[in-house]
Amino acid sequence: MANRSTPDRAPAKLRCAIYTRKSSEEGLEQDFNSLDAQREACEAFIASQKREGWTLISDMYDDGGFSGATMERPAFQRLLSDVSAGQIDVVVVYKVDRLTRSLSDFAKIVDIFDRHAVSFVSVTQQFNTTSSMGRLTLNILLSFAQFEREVTGERIRDKIAASKKKGMWMGGQPSLGYDVKDRKLVVNNAEAETVRHIFRRYTELKSVRELKEDLDAAGIVSKVRTASDGSRYGGRPIARGALYLMLQNRIYRGEIVHKGKSYPGEHEAIVDEALWNNVQAILTQNRVDRANGTPGNEPNLLTGILFDAQGGRMSPTHAKAPVTAITSRGHCCKDRRKPKPRANESRRSPLNPLSSVAFAAGLSTPLASFRPFNMPLSTP
Repeated sequence: MANRSTPDRAPAKLRCAIYTRKSSEEGLEQDFNSLDAQREACEAFIASQKREGWTLISDMYDDGGFSGATMERPAFQRLLSDVSAGQIDVVVVYKVDRLTRSLSDFAKIVDIFDRHAVSFVSVTQQFNTTSSMGRLTLNILLSFAQFEREVTGERIRDKIAASKKKGMWMGGQPSLGYDVKDRKLVVNNAEAETVRHIFRRYTELKSVRELKEDLDAAGIVSKVRTASDGSRYGGRPIARGALYLMLQNRIYRGEIVHKGKSYPGEHEAIVDEALWNNVQAILTQNRVDRANGTPGNEPNLLTGILFDAQGGRMSPTHAKAPVTAITSRGHCCKDRRKPKPRANESRRSPLNPLSSVAFAAGLSTPLASFRPFNMPLSTP
């Protein structure tokens, strides 16, 4: 009887995806960059496994300028989506730390790969993730990768702290009044005069709200900036929050701030010390007035000593009638989370009767000696 030779079966086709990553954008504009080098090495490895049925899919998963400390990377998220959709069998990377530098993220990635029967290969680090020894090797490698990332972060933070202590500007968007030249802040004379005008007007108006209205009427807007793609943005009315930050920005005094401490900077100051101190004094006084409930020229004498029937603190309030423009003042419950009052109750007490009592009593007794009292919330 003749022997029959059984032909070898063709290996199952394995769809391979290459993932590449580079932490910074430096050098990505080159014709042959780090991402291209990683991809070339991975393509050569996949070609060497052609007899095993490995084929490269056409989709490219390249993350340029994204850190391995997080999984929030566009190309990587597309890769995970395609893995979950069953479109990939093998993920090929140049090194394990291209996939992630975090042990916790690595555990999540391996869990996703296992659920969809996907394996991954590191071209320069041979191991098998299906065995316990292979997983141990991976964990050791990733422990060193995470350690390297944390040490690098500490070194960068220490460098920034040391540089700021020397008064060096460490990057970011320059404030209104400054431009950047050779990585240093230089005064923009036109904008600097605008900054000084804002500071001077605040000392006259003593109110950020009125200052914003004054600047809007004068057509003063924020700094116009140019994006990396050449488009221009900014040039809008300055918001109140931005004005508060601007009036307290010590960079205008020629200083650099780091973790609450200020150091003499290398750049030139725009606001002189007398004007700066005047502005800070007004800001401080306004904060005290708001805390005490005494804004403007109309102090609220009952702030902190008036409580409702449930023991809730009552705060001063006012409302202006839209037609008559008459302002009515009173006190209402500070805690708005309490249940709404019944039909015969009110959470608001008119100011006039209370003020009469307070002022009459104040003729003979200092207000500071009053003890807090509760007031029934019945509508008169």
